[in-house]
Amino acid sequence: MKSLFSLGAALLLAVAGQVQATEPIKAVATFTVIADVVKQVGGDHVQVTSLVGPNGDPHAYEPTPADAQALKQADVVFMSGLHMEGWMDRLIKASGQARPPVILSEGIKTREMAEDEDGHGDHDHEHGVDPHVWNNPLNVVVYTRNVVKALSKIDPADAAVYKANGDRYIAKLEALDRYAREQIAQVPKDRRKVLTSHDAFGYFGDAYGVKFISPLGISTEAEASAQDVGKLIRQIKKEHVAVYFFENSNDPRLVEQIAKASGAQPGGELYVEALSPANGPASTYADMFRYNVDTLVKAMKAAH
Repeated sequence: MKSLFSLGAALLLAVAGQVQATEPIKAVATFTVIADVVKQVGGDHVQVTSLVGPNGDPHAYEPTPADAQALKQADVVFMSGLHMEGWMDRLIKASGQARPPVILSEGIKTREMAEDEDGHGDHDHEHGVDPHVWNNPLNVVVYTRNVVKALSKIDPADAAVYKANGDRYIAKLEALDRYAREQIAQVPKDRRKVLTSHDAFGYFGDAYGVKFISPLGISTEAEASAQDVGKLIRQIKKEHVAVYFFENSNDPRLVEQIAKASGAQPGGELYVEALSPANGPASTYADMFRYNVDTLVKAMKAAH
C-alpha cells in the first residue's frame, strides 16, 4: 500500500514538474514591432504582451493601470530604447518592476537626424539620435540577437531553441534586405523622393537610397509650425516630389494639406511604427517591411 502511495506521489511530482517546465515566459514588449521579434525568437516558450497595440503610436502612448500590472507580473520586459518610449520610465516606477528592461537597440549603429541643404535640421526644435532603427531589417538582426541572449539567460534549458529560432529569423531579415535593394534598384534615382507624415524612414532612406521629406520630426508629439510647412511645400516643388504617403499610426491631415498645396499624388498607407491587426497586410514585422517596400516602389515607379 505504501509503495503504491509513493508511486502516486512520485507521479504527481513528475506531472507538477512538467507543468512548471512548460510554463511560458511572461514577456512584455513596448510596441508591436518589438513584440513580434520576441515571438519569432521565443515561439511557444514565450507569452508576449504588447503595451501599444496594432496601429498605435508608440511616441504618444499613454500607459494604463493594466500596463503597470502587466509589467509587474512580467519575467522580462523588452523595449527599443533611444528615447523612443519616453513614457516607459514612469511606467516602470509605477509598476514596481525591479528588473531593468532589455534595451534591444544596444549595438545598433545609430544615425543623427538629417539636415537639409541649408544646414538646418529638418525641424529646428529636434536634434539627436533617430530612434526608428527597425526600418532597416539589418538593425532588426541586432534586436534578434539581443532577444536570443535575454531569453537564453532566463531559460537556459531552451537556449538551443532560441538560438535556432533566432538564426532562422536572421536569415529571413537578411533576405528582406536583399529584396528591398533589388526592388528599389528598379526605380529611377530621380524618382526616389517621397513625402511622409513624420521623419521615421531615415534608416530605410540611408540603406536604400530613398529621400523622405516630412512635416514632423522624429516624434509625432511635435507640432509643425506654419513656417515649417511653408518651407516644406517649397522644397517639395523644388525637388519635384511627386508622391506622398499616410502612416497607419498617425493623423493624415497635415500631410494631405501639404500634398494639396504642392501637387503630390497619394501613394497609399505605410506601416511605420506599428503593425496592422492580424487581418491586415502588416501583421508581422516581415510582412510590414515587405509591404512598405512594395507600396513605395509601386508609387515611385508611377510618379511623374
